[in-house]
Amino acid sequence: METGTLISLALYFIAMIGIGLWAWKRSTETSEGYLLAGRNLPPAVAALSAGASDMSGWLLLGLPGALYAAGLVEAWIGIGLFVGALVNWIVVAPRLRKQTEDYGNALTIPEFLANRFPDKAVALRVVSALIVVVFFAVYTAAGLVGGGLLFETSFAGILPDTGMSDYMMGIWITALVVLAYTMVGGFLAVSLTDFVQGCIMVVALVLMPLVVMFGAGGEGGGSLTDVPVEGFLSLTQGLTLLGFISAVTWGLGYFGQPHIIVRFMAIDTVEKVKTARNIGMSWMGVALLGSIGIGIAGRAYVERNGLVVENPETIFIVLANLLFHPLITGFLLAALLAAIMSTISSQLLVASSSLTEDFYKLFFRKQASERESVNVGRVCVALVALAAIWVSSDPESQVLGLVSNAWAGFGAAFGPLIILSLTWKKMTGAGAVAGLVTGAATVAAWIALGWNGALPGMDAGLYEIVPGFIAAWLAIVVVSKATAKAPAAQTA
Repeated sequence: METGTLISLALYFIAMIGIGLWAWKRSTETSEGYLLAGRNLPPAVAALSAGASDMSGWLLLGLPGALYAAGLVEAWIGIGLFVGALVNWIVVAPRLRKQTEDYGNALTIPEFLANRFPDKAVALRVVSALIVVVFFAVYTAAGLVGGGLLFETSFAGILPDTGMSDYMMGIWITALVVLAYTMVGGFLAVSLTDFVQGCIMVVALVLMPLVVMFGAGGEGGGSLTDVPVEGFLSLTQGLTLLGFISAVTWGLGYFGQPHIIVRFMAIDTVEKVKTARNIGMSWMGVALLGSIGIGIAGRAYVERNGLVVENPETIFIVLANLLFHPLITGFLLAALLAAIMSTISSQLLVASSSLTEDFYKLFFRKQASERESVNVGRVCVALVALAAIWVSSDPESQVLGLVSNAWAGFGAAFGPLIILSLTWKKMTGAGAVAGLVTGAATVAAWIALGWNGALPGMDAGLYEIVPGFIAAWLAIVVVSKATAKAPAAQTA
């Protein structure tokens, strides 16, 4: 590892911790300040924070790896995500920003649901908080796996000998830096670091595919034809109906991702949601195109130059170390860490807010002071991080696999629930609980049965978010209609 690379990474870590300390002085005295930055985020910060917390290390590891291995057909995942994110900004964002404030100034998604359906308040808060904590432990673990892969690939033999593998050392370093600024600065620190990280990520995502194709060894993009995979540049080669549905339905997950939709709650006014949407979708479009370009151009470069890449999910790291000046390599690796850390910090904060607001204050200390609540939230951040470190300790873990499971769990459990709670006045508390439980249980059962890999009697599987989302939607509608109160009888 070159000195210039280490300098770039060190500056990045210092900057992130510095932002956390700056935020600590400004918005961590109250729960609303610590968990939602006082609902005062400017549109640009909210937009890039939502984007960066959404597009985790998956954007620079998982998606390029899938495209590297299978070709352009994997781009349908990105297309589905873009459409889902756009609909999320249009349908959910303005309504959630308004209604969370109208319904008791709710600071978390479970609290909003409890205020929206007071007859099932305790059940909704407990069940939703349990789902948040469990699936975020898995989701956060996916990010830590990315950090472990980065250090294992780029720092082999350089890190001090502690009796710990480079992979585990990477997981601990990533986790500790994220904990430093998240525990100290809360939501404002997370959002501001996300904004900076989003800027770093988009620069890296534009820069790398251009250098790979048009720099030395890329032959002006001509190497794209050198890949010995039939239909590598085709959007339909080998695409089946189940494969297409499984890819594009990733977009359904957006409606139920607490770490993303909580950004909508923090935008300073409803009127500024549209501005934030335009900024966020522009950023996302460029980021997805860059990620697709890295996977496709990276495979072409490897084939033309006779290189060997054992793990497709490390193609970004391999190219960063191979093609760039050490200072730029450090910047690119910082972009990968930015993608990983922006998501981890958001997830840790949302999970800790659920533990604090929906467990601790609900069952143990209803009259907890603002300072006590903030401090308990910091402890919960550390506890969830430790659980995620344990989940991610297996070096054979796949980033895209872990992300897809957690994404489906949230999308199915919360997606139909959030959409209908914001748009359907006849929805009942019993329907809300039924949808929450049905969505999460269906996803868990589908994964346990292995039907996401192969359906009974078939070679192909169906992404678990599809049955989970449909089952949850039906459960909400059926149970809400069954438990709706009859209108009062008319008297003469």
